[in-house]
Order: sequence, then C-alpha cells, then structure tokens
Amino acid sequence: MTNTRQKAEPTLWQRVTRVKSLDAGDQETGLVRSIGLFQLTMMGVGCTIGTGIFFVLTTQVPKAGPAIVFSFIFAAVLAGLTALCYAELASAVPVSGSSYSYAYATLGEGAAIVVAACLLLEYGVCSAAVAVGWSEYLNKLLENLFGWSLPDVVSFSPAAGGVVNLPAVILVMLCGILLIRGSSESAMVNAVMVIIKIGVLVMFIAIGVTGWNTNNLADFAPFGAAGVWAATGGIFFSFIGLDAVSTAGEEVKDPTRTMPKAIVLALLIVTTIYVAVALVAVAAQPWQEFAGQEAGLAQILQNVTGQQWPGTVLAAGAVISIFSVTLVTLYGQTRILFTMGMDGVLPSVFRSVNRKTQTPIPNTIIVCVVVSVLAGFVPLEGLADLTSIGTLFAFAVVSVAVIVLRHTRPHMRRTFKVPGYPLTPILSVLACVVVINGLPSITFLFFALWVGVALVFYFTWGIKHSRLQLHPEEAANQPDGDLV
Repeated sequence: MTNTRQKAEPTLWQRVTRVKSLDAGDQETGLVRSIGLFQLTMMGVGCTIGTGIFFVLTTQVPKAGPAIVFSFIFAAVLAGLTALCYAELASAVPVSGSSYSYAYATLGEGAAIVVAACLLLEYGVCSAAVAVGWSEYLNKLLENLFGWSLPDVVSFSPAAGGVVNLPAVILVMLCGILLIRGSSESAMVNAVMVIIKIGVLVMFIAIGVTGWNTNNLADFAPFGAAGVWAATGGIFFSFIGLDAVSTAGEEVKDPTRTMPKAIVLALLIVTTIYVAVALVAVAAQPWQEFAGQEAGLAQILQNVTGQQWPGTVLAAGAVISIFSVTLVTLYGQTRILFTMGMDGVLPSVFRSVNRKTQTPIPNTIIVCVVVSVLAGFVPLEGLADLTSIGTLFAFAVVSVAVIVLRHTRPHMRRTFKVPGYPLTPILSVLACVVVINGLPSITFLFFALWVGVALVFYFTWGIKHSRLQLHPEEAANQPDGDLV
C-alpha cells in the first residue's frame, strides 16, 4: 500500500523558486536589538559619505568634466527612488540580509543567491577600495604633519609599484576587532566618526567656495550626456549606505518604524553633501587636473588657500571618515553572510554567534582576512564599476520585490508605503537598467563570472542544505543561531 504521508520530492524548479517565510524575523538569532534611529541613520550616512566623495572625483571627473554634478544628482534621484522601495520592504520584512532577504521572501531562493552574489561583491570590493583610499589620505596627513610618508613598498599593491598596501590591511583588521567587540559599540563609534566627517566636509565647502572660478565651469560637459552617464555608473557605489542600513534588521529597535526613517534621512543628508562638495570642487579646480590626483580634496584646499593646515585638517577628517565607511561595509558583509548561514545556503560557521560578545566572530574573521588580502595585494583601479553593477542589480531587485509583494501579500502590515506606486518602483528599475548600460563591457564579463561561481556553489552545495529543503519537522529541530 502506498504511504499517503510521504511527499514527492520537489522538482529543481520548485526548489529554485521556493520562498522564505516573511515571519523569518521572528526566529531566535542570538543577536541583540541595540541600535536606535540616530545610530542607524549614522550608519547609512557613515557608509555612504566617504565611500566615494573623498577619492571618486579623481577617477570620475575626467569622464564627465564639471557635469559630474549632474552625475551625482542623477545617482541621487535613482538612489531616492530605490530608497523608498527599501523603506517599504524594511517596514514589512525587518530582517537582516538586506535585498538578499527581500528577494528570498518574494522572488525565490535562486534569485536570492544571485542577489547575494551581487551584495558580497558590492561590500567586499567596496571595503577593499575605500581601505586603499584611506591609505592615500593617511600618507597625506603624515606628510603634512611630520614631513614624511610611508615608503611606496608598504603603501601600494604590487601592480601599483609596491609590495603590500600595509595601511589598508591594518585598517581592515582594526575594523574587524571593533566589530567583534559588539554591534552597539561599533554603531556608537561610527556615529562619532560621521559627525566629524560631516564637519570636515562642511569646512571643505566653506573654504573651497572662496576659490570659486567661473572659468572652471565654462566647458561644463566636455563629453556630453555619454560622459555624464558613464560617471553616474562609476559613482553609484557611493550610495551603498542605503543597502547597509537594511542589513541591520535583526539588531534594530522597533525595526518596522526605525529602518524606513533611517533610510530616508540618510539619503537626504548624503545627497545634500555630495552635490555641494562636487560643485565646489569642480569650481575651485580645472577638471583636467583631477586625473590621478591623490588625496584630491585636501590638495584642492591647499591650492585654494596657499596654506597647509586646511589640507591637513581635511586629510585627518578623511582618515576618520573612511575608517567609518570600512567599518559599516564590513558590518554589512558579515550580516549578509550570517543570514545566508541561517538559511542554510552557506556552512554553519557563518551563523555562529559568540556567547560573550553576541557577534558572529568566525564570520567576521573570514571576511576581514579576505578583504585585507584584496586591499593589500590586488589592484582595485576600475573595480568601482564592478561594485556599482552589484549595487544597481540589488537595487533593481528590491524595486521588483515591492511590486511582487504588493500582489502576493496586499493586506500585509506596512508602516511605510512607496508613494506614487506602481510608478516609483517601475522608474527605479528602468533607471537602474539605464545606468548599468553605461558601464564598461569588461564589467559585465567579470560580473557574469562572479555570479556564475555563486550559482555553481549553490547548485552543488547550497540547494541541498537549505532550511527550506528540510521537511517542516526537520527544520523545526535546526538551530536558529549557533551560540559558541
């Protein structure tokens, strides 16, 4: 007699498209809700301001000229559309994992793995890239204060003429130690750093505007619209902070209300500062002089004033600022991996939480080792585009997820709803596609290879160990978060 209780094994398509419960945030993770609105907003601002503004102008102004200001505005508009979508999903699905979790709950496990690949690329490369930028400003600060800087052999990667970028490696390790100590402590330190960096950038605007030269804006868009769009794609990774806010879902107090507010507030603060700094910078210095300029904002102030102290203050602020960016991007990386470990699509080591610090220590160590190797030894020039395509893809998925969830769960409780629905998420997706289309062809190749590697791992390991692969009674016996 056939056993009617025995269920047929799901097909491959059913496994790839299975979705995670929207109540996943109710499971016990071992993490503590200790982050409030101010700290979370500062995390978003901290991860965004400094991700690009201190060094991205030297690589993107040569593409667009003074019209780089429009590039920042376009990127901000796109980020704003997506921020509204993030805010709605964060209010409805307040879990860690950011757009990975949102995709898992709406589009299915296979789509979530592709998004996770984008996020891991986004955070990993971004953390390494800003660590390299930190090294430039540290040397500028040492030169201004003491008249010497670290030798090239320990300041640059092998491809850049050195042996190892030691300051970048040290920065990653220091951030790792802070993250291991605890999320609340990290958030408080970050908040202090953000206040300092905002003050320094306001100083740049106030002093830099005295060097305003209208002639520098005469040839405003030397490469036309194509140059503006190319630069928009290159700087878009500078808005990664919006995604970083949503990685903290398991550690935020009253997440359904706090997360939407923090996302919108962070975007408003960041956009205002980005546009103001970019406009003052291109008005104070001919756009042709940006190419290859190290510690660019500090050098602009020294050129404007003819004195060293403004550049020294800004270099010191950049050292603090980029520290906070690296801290938050590493935090986001570890929390995405933690969530994937909780879902079973990564080994259990990524979900292990230390009983004393209540942080995922093994996960954090693994991330810091990998990122420090990238920062110390791999040439990262041009990888901003690779980070941008990961960010843009994740943003597009979030916008689609809003539409899907409105159809599948129309009566679900949402403390924030996207205004102008469905036009807003549709415009967000279209804008992402347009900006992605402006990225270099080589970026698509590397992106495809990386996603391919992620999918191979998923189909050979992750799909078999997913919590959703287990029968309900087996899943119930699985640990939520491993305390060690």
